[in-house]
Amino acid sequence: MTPPRQTTSSDISSQDISWPFWPIVPLYPYGQRRTIRKEVIKDTIWTFEQCQGILYVVVPIRMTVVKLAQGGLLVYAPVAPTGECISLVNELVAAHGEVEYIILPTVSGIEHKVFVGPFARCFPKAEVFIAPDQWSFPVNLPLSWLGFPRKRTQKLPLNSNQTPFADEFDYEILGPLDLGLGAFQEVAFYHKRSQTLLLTDSIISIPATPPEITEIDPYPLLFHAKNSGVETIEDTSENRIKGWQRTVLFALYFRPSALGTVKWRKVLEDALKAPDRSRKAYFGIFPFQWDDSWPSSFEKLYHTQLLVAPILQGVIFNRSPLDVLSWVDRVGKWGFEQIIPAHFSAPIISNNSEFREAFDCLRHPNHNSGNKDFQLIQDIAQSLTKLGVTPPSKL
Repeated sequence: MTPPRQTTSSDISSQDISWPFWPIVPLYPYGQRRTIRKEVIKDTIWTFEQCQGILYVVVPIRMTVVKLAQGGLLVYAPVAPTGECISLVNELVAAHGEVEYIILPTVSGIEHKVFVGPFARCFPKAEVFIAPDQWSFPVNLPLSWLGFPRKRTQKLPLNSNQTPFADEFDYEILGPLDLGLGAFQEVAFYHKRSQTLLLTDSIISIPATPPEITEIDPYPLLFHAKNSGVETIEDTSENRIKGWQRTVLFALYFRPSALGTVKWRKVLEDALKAPDRSRKAYFGIFPFQWDDSWPSSFEKLYHTQLLVAPILQGVIFNRSPLDVLSWVDRVGKWGFEQIIPAHFSAPIISNNSEFREAFDCLRHPNHNSGNKDFQLIQDIAQSLTKLGVTPPSKL
């Protein structure tokens, strides 16, 4: 892999990294997003990473660009088309040909869907292919109302042989899985020439240290390195790593077992004593206090090379485990040697056997038995079922 390509801070302006449509999906870092491009396979595959999160729980979101054999580019899961991002794409266009195809491989991932229309407008000759069973909430609006170009947007056929890029890519569609209010669907793409599997949310791998994109603005990392909300902390490599590992626990478990909340009276007393900057951050997220057990919780995630995110295990995939495992078997027939998901680490050096093993959580009903970190996920799942929002688990 060649070194990442990004513009330096002296080259960049606020306009270059502006994302003016952030109020539609108000996720951190809101209206200012940096982009890092990395070359995964020389002159063949590149990733584009940005940051995205809720409050200060910030993780990478990734777009993958693949060069077509006859020239031109295919884009999988677009990110925010800021000036910086489009400039980095246009460098590839100048060297390898136009953006020919743009793929939206999910239906429920609004953090992916919101970028497709604006990205497609930057490349007016590109055809847009989308996962077939799109929906929106609370009103199921036409895709053209969401910014998708009407004349250039079409559903991915159920048979991958019916696409103009069939010679180079296979794909398999997971779902739609019924979630009550809507459906979950993801499209796995397999680039035959490079033996690379492209995924969106179904598989992740957790790095021990902060991804480079998260260190451009380290404040969220340092915020989570604190043992309590009003603690002041130095910007060191050790604290950035600690903050990243705790961010992972927040992102995957929402309420890790090592995290305790404190009483609001004490919150107010401590916050009034805190320095101005710390006080502002303290009210940016609920009051918390970490205990000493969090490193062991992180180690369990880090030492699992391929991981199905807990929210998918406990709330979504367990509703239709046989459908998911059937998709896993179909994807597992491809001879891939690496996986590029849309979040956390990439590329992941892995194979189809390891991919199948990652979904053992759906083959063994007691897979998460005794995992205290998983408790909130189970509580959410049970509450949604009790309210009639989602169907019951079939594990």
